[in-house]
Amino acid sequence: MRLLRRLTRFPSARPRDRAHGRRRQPHHLRRWELALGGTVGVGALALAGAIFATQLAAPSNAQKLSAYISTHAQKLDVASQAAPAPLVSPAPTSTGAAAIVTPDAGPAPDLTRDGYGATPGLQTLSASGTNYDWAKIVLLDGGWPQTDANVTVMTRWMRQENGVDDWWNRNNPLNMGNGGFASFPSLLASAQGVAHLIHSNPGMSGIAAGLAAGDDAAATESAIWNSNWAGGHYAYGAHWHYTPVERIKAPAGAW
Repeated sequence: MRLLRRLTRFPSARPRDRAHGRRRQPHHLRRWELALGGTVGVGALALAGAIFATQLAAPSNAQKLSAYISTHAQKLDVASQAAPAPLVSPAPTSTGAAAIVTPDAGPAPDLTRDGYGATPGLQTLSASGTNYDWAKIVLLDGGWPQTDANVTVMTRWMRQENGVDDWWNRNNPLNMGNGGFASFPSLLASAQGVAHLIHSNPGMSGIAAGLAAGDDAAATESAIWNSNWAGGHYAYGAHWHYTPVERIKAPAGAW
């Protein structure tokens, strides 16, 4: 404050530069101005450096995400829909529970079921034990269908060879092997032998084809007459009998 009063009070007392005719500032005043200018300069440089560093700093992930969301904001419109009808009626039943309401699906469609059938196996056929059952076992062993035509041919053929009353004689209903006089341990064994012989003998291929078709008894019988099964060929049908064959059961020991 003293310095200010002195400067204000004696403006003309400031010394002049004798060489150039200019007033010279006191040394202590110039030092104060230099110090003040240096402080201001350093502050300005520090402020500029801070601003520059802030501008160079990379944004954080959170800042990037926030900027992306702001730039790519989307809007979702949801159309209003009518509420579905309730499945439970508000009115209680006689027991106090709410009644379940189910939509009317209309009458049930008519379903057509395919027919089905069952083929008796060896155990069932052998337990029944008749000449008709043995004929079906031969067909089963040969892989041929058990049709009425096939069963008719087989039972007629058995009657031609071994009669009806003792069709199980020597457990060989068709007199197969050893000139027609072979014996087998069981009727099941002879049935397997017959099926194998018809399949394997080329002279009996017509019989195998007729049994495989299973729908023409006359054609299969003609194939039997023309095969090498019997030397007399059954007189090519002249000695063949067409009357119904009686159903007779064999002794249990024959099986």
